[in-house]
Amino acid sequence: MAKKKPEDKSNQNDDNTKNESDYSSNGEEPDFSDPEGYEDDISDEELLGDILKEKPKETDGVESVIVVDGVPQVGPNRIDKLKSVINKIFVKFGPIINEFYPVNSEGHTKGYIFIEYSSPNHAAEAVKHTNNFKLDKQHTFQVNIFTDFNKYEQIPNKWEPPEPQPYQGQADLHFYLLEPDAYDQFAVVTAQGQSVQIWQNTQPDPTIVEARNNWGQTYIKWSPVGTFLATFHKLGIALWAGPSFSQYKKFSHANVQFIDFSPCEKYIVTYSPQGDPHYPEQKRIIIWDIRTGIEKRSFNPEGPTAWPIFRWSHDDKYFARIGQNNDALQVYETPSFGLLDKKSIKINGIRDFNWSPTDNVVAYWVAEDKDVPASVTLLELPNRNEIRKKNLFNVADCKIHWQKSGDYLCVKVDRYSKVRKEKNEMKYSGMYCNFEIFHMKEKQIPVDSVECKEPIQAFAWEPVGSKFAMIHGESPNINVSFYEVRVGQAPILLKKFEKRACNHLFWSPSGQFIVLAGLGSNGGGSLEFVDTHEFLVMNTTDHYQMSDVEWDPTGRYVVTGVSFWKTKVDTGYWIWSFQGKILKRVNLEKFAQILWRPRPPSLLSEEKQKEIKKNLKKYYPQFESKDRMRQSKASKELIEKRAALMEKFQSYREERIQEYLEHKARRLQLRNNIDTDELDADTENVEEEVVEFFIKEEIIPVD
Repeated sequence: MAKKKPEDKSNQNDDNTKNESDYSSNGEEPDFSDPEGYEDDISDEELLGDILKEKPKETDGVESVIVVDGVPQVGPNRIDKLKSVINKIFVKFGPIINEFYPVNSEGHTKGYIFIEYSSPNHAAEAVKHTNNFKLDKQHTFQVNIFTDFNKYEQIPNKWEPPEPQPYQGQADLHFYLLEPDAYDQFAVVTAQGQSVQIWQNTQPDPTIVEARNNWGQTYIKWSPVGTFLATFHKLGIALWAGPSFSQYKKFSHANVQFIDFSPCEKYIVTYSPQGDPHYPEQKRIIIWDIRTGIEKRSFNPEGPTAWPIFRWSHDDKYFARIGQNNDALQVYETPSFGLLDKKSIKINGIRDFNWSPTDNVVAYWVAEDKDVPASVTLLELPNRNEIRKKNLFNVADCKIHWQKSGDYLCVKVDRYSKVRKEKNEMKYSGMYCNFEIFHMKEKQIPVDSVECKEPIQAFAWEPVGSKFAMIHGESPNINVSFYEVRVGQAPILLKKFEKRACNHLFWSPSGQFIVLAGLGSNGGGSLEFVDTHEFLVMNTTDHYQMSDVEWDPTGRYVVTGVSFWKTKVDTGYWIWSFQGKILKRVNLEKFAQILWRPRPPSLLSEEKQKEIKKNLKKYYPQFESKDRMRQSKASKELIEKRAALMEKFQSYREERIQEYLEHKARRLQLRNNIDTDELDADTENVEEEVVEFFIKEEIIPVD
């Protein structure tokens, strides 16, 4: 830019002085207005953008207002009660600062109301959850935000088809089943849900699939066939699925502590024992549709309860619970979620029940009542036919155990020799046990009995097969007995292991193999791997302070863990082969939980599976070749890794040697030109010193 000359500046100053004197003499203000016809090219948003953002809008104050239609029309004497009911429904979404109930000339409500919240977010949440809310049979709410009226007024008269949206396919929920080597996945949780890791049990070392911090707040749970991962949060439950474990659905239920999936993964039951203090009207048990995320029905527990309160049939068609006074079995049907035939099944004194894992048959037992003996009944649904009933005498308690394939039912019956009543409690003495075995697939369902005079510590059916095992006796004489059930015969004792340090039984999902484990402070962490085909003890070992034992779904691996919830030291998990060979030890601080991802049942028929097992030897070369390739690949990777580390070390060493040589002149300068790098570099300044040590003294007598 060209500078003005000094004389120009002086002239300009003179003009300014002159103008100022003219204005002051005339007494007129200067005119800064734009000339006529001038158009400004700067918009208000550019000039006053920050201020315009704070400009009040026409909708200010009404976006927090909702309009509720479908409200009952009541007279003046019932308005207060109506307000109380409405307030309980809508107050859970946020503070209500104003409400208006329009009335006609006679004082009757008009069927719609206005509710104002303290925040637009609360209003939006209320619309989301209460629109189409069914108050009773005659009244269903239609809820909108007040500003929606402007939106509906601006609908054009001419309809234009919406633009087609690109198709977004749903993630493959069963991707984990496509793994070519059938590697299973397992989840590892640290205490308080601080970290959740999903691992794939590849060989020789597991590889991580997904890891997230603060994924959940307590613990996790897989769905029955492994499709979903459920995490617990303060406000409810979240389900995750797909290759990237994206959120599939979330279910709002504050302070939820327990969940239960239906066997076919259609529904999920959530239970909040404490309930929501901000919404005391919310039921503590809610059943949700997993696919849609819609609440199907809710309940409040009746009296003392044990989880799961509801138990599902194998096909998700029915779920049931025991009535409050132990006088009825309440069976509900889906998808209506109403009582089967609209009434409960009256069963006085019912104590427990369980569904067959393969049929819609319920097994329940009824306690003794004066001269009426206890009984076990098999009830077929939905026709309510009693297909078998067995009376039992001197019964203190019963436990119902179905075999996984539904072929057999075992009822463990605790019997007594004497009984007396003390302060409304029954005291039993002379206790012994009977196992009543029901042959479900045989005509008229015959029943066999196995008697045991010793206390029973544990009982478990073989998942695939016809054997069952029991731990009986008292420490230190604890024994493990194996029985087999055969068609038309009483159960046969196959093997008895005596003086075993165990208190739990863990069958392999594929049968034949079993782990005898000692959990808790009394078990000592003992482990015994047994092949029940020939009753060969493959390995006897231990995992000190062990709290968990988990088989993988294929029966190839076993995981034992020491949970932070049980003890604070030496937490972590170990992976074993089914033969009891230790494969990996993982010490993990604050390790809390490990769960294998379940698999759905095989699509192969039983005949096909038996054929494969029979001809398994012809598949051996194929698997051995894969194992050798895997091992050689692992060895090659290990060698390459070591070579890379060695090369890195050599490179670093050469750099340091070169640096050491470069600094030699400086070292000589600091040490008066005396080379101290080597011992024999300066022989003139070496002083020889002789040091003598007294080692030992020997006295040899001389004759």
